[in-house]
Amino acid sequence: MKTLGLIPARYASTRFPGKPLVPIAGRMLIQRVVEQCRRAASLAEVIVATDDDRIAAAVRPFCRVEMTRADHPSGTDRIAEVAERIDCDAVVNIQGDEPLIDPQVVDAVAAALESAAMSTAATPIREAADYDNPNAVKVVVSEAGRALYFSRRTIPYLRDEPGATTDAQLAAFPFLKHLGIYGFRRETLLRLVRLPVAALERAERLEQLRALANDIDIAVVRVEQAGIGVDVPADVARAEAWLAAAGNQP
Repeated sequence: MKTLGLIPARYASTRFPGKPLVPIAGRMLIQRVVEQCRRAASLAEVIVATDDDRIAAAVRPFCRVEMTRADHPSGTDRIAEVAERIDCDAVVNIQGDEPLIDPQVVDAVAAALESAAMSTAATPIREAADYDNPNAVKVVVSEAGRALYFSRRTIPYLRDEPGATTDAQLAAFPFLKHLGIYGFRRETLLRLVRLPVAALERAERLEQLRALANDIDIAVVRVEQAGIGVDVPADVARAEAWLAAAGNQP
């Protein structure tokens, strides 16, 4: 199976404009993402997909760039435009703000496509701050490792622990936090972006619910580390501190 690593990147982030080009311990954020993806054994090629000439000019010296339309509503739509015109069997969509993405996570998500149309990753919730945080998306999975539902609410509800503390609830059940990495078989990706927005997707503002609403199975691989995403300027210092502690090696 020929699998591409596609990294959607846009300049006009609401919370952090120009984020892909910000330096993280001396190298651009997008460059660190590319370097981590190239360490994954499963990817035939790593490609940055962008609509911005500034990002394209900065990335071309070290990575292939595919220009896309500027009107895509999501990163999934952006990579679908690229996947439609490039020969491949599958793609892994890696967020462009994950400079510490573990290559083994990329490989695990890619490997899951051998038996599923779509794949993603999740990690155990260990921090109380993630328990009620709607930005920390939760996922519940079947015994076979397929996603049953994603929600911004904490799921499942522990009926027998209604008054327990957050720490007690975390100890009582292995809650999972969804990580924003996706694998798609090519035909699944192209079908998905042509489907209308589903009611569940609109309610939760989670595009993966479009897949579940249309009976597209999603394999969920469990990993131990969530990594550090750079969502706002303050996250740069967190990522640099992590790199410093690791000797500047992710």
